[in-house]
Amino acid sequence: MTGTPWPWPRGAATGVGSLPGTDIAEAQRVVLGELPDLPHLPELPARGPGADMIGRGAALLVDLPVELYAARWRAASRPGVDLRRALDLWERDLDQMTEQADGYQGPFKVQVAGPWTLAAGIDLPIGGRMLRDPGAVRDLTASLAEGLAGHVAEVRNRIPAASVLLQLDEPSLPAVLAGRVPTESGFSMLPAVETETAEAALRAVIEKAGVPVVVHCCAPRVPVDLIRSAGAAAVGLDLALVEDLDPLGEALDAGLGLFAGAVAATAPQDARPPSSAEVADRVRGLWSRLGFPPSTVADQVVVTPACGLAGATPEYARAALRACREAGQRLSDVD
Repeated sequence: MTGTPWPWPRGAATGVGSLPGTDIAEAQRVVLGELPDLPHLPELPARGPGADMIGRGAALLVDLPVELYAARWRAASRPGVDLRRALDLWERDLDQMTEQADGYQGPFKVQVAGPWTLAAGIDLPIGGRMLRDPGAVRDLTASLAEGLAGHVAEVRNRIPAASVLLQLDEPSLPAVLAGRVPTESGFSMLPAVETETAEAALRAVIEKAGVPVVVHCCAPRVPVDLIRSAGAAAVGLDLALVEDLDPLGEALDAGLGLFAGAVAATAPQDARPPSSAEVADRVRGLWSRLGFPPSTVADQVVVTPACGLAGATPEYARAALRACREAGQRLSDVD
């Protein structure tokens, strides 16, 4: 195991990003209260268009405006009301972060959709996903890289004592690589993207950001080696979906951090979230199967929910975050 330092404290826990509800002030209070060592800027998709993952990411694109058409985001010729709404939601969120995290010292995480998920989720003006046009994907990647650099700089200016950690959400990445992104008609699939091309786009965004980057993917078959090679500091994934341990073990042994999704994002009605002991045991179990010593898990691993909590009840979401925090503490207490 390498001695690579990670940009988070020992025994840390954090959220993936989204929470239920529409009150950003309350959501930020919950995050700062339940996740004091690695809080994040919460996302509230229930607020509607512009608060969704694709809309928020698209709003940060530079010189590449978007609009809603038939309930889908597409590239537009000029900024319009849909883009203004998304930007207004960002501004409200950042204002609450500035107010409530005033004086905060330590790592602070922000989340934005990555280039491949945006390319699979935004349409061209003539129809069809941007993913089908390599030139459009290159333009989107460059635009996103520039926009994220500016976004990171703004967060740094608003909470100057914090160290920013950027999370790129890439739930579509496995489908992009496997050629499983459907065409507009839904009757066929877009061609698979080559691994080298996918890695180059991720690397361009990561390098431009200038801060440690976590690439999160809560889909099966996360391309861990690609994410490591692109320069990410960590990979975030759902532990329940991990099937092949070898690529993950090799990447972790090479110094990649792990944001371990160990708490289900939703639960059946009246079901309780797992206890912190159960969550810690899930993380320890994976670590043991990978063959790593127990003493290293609290340094290299951050405990998280498996995915965003937007579909959970407020009570479950808060309890899930608390279980992650207490599980991180349990892992840290083990010598």
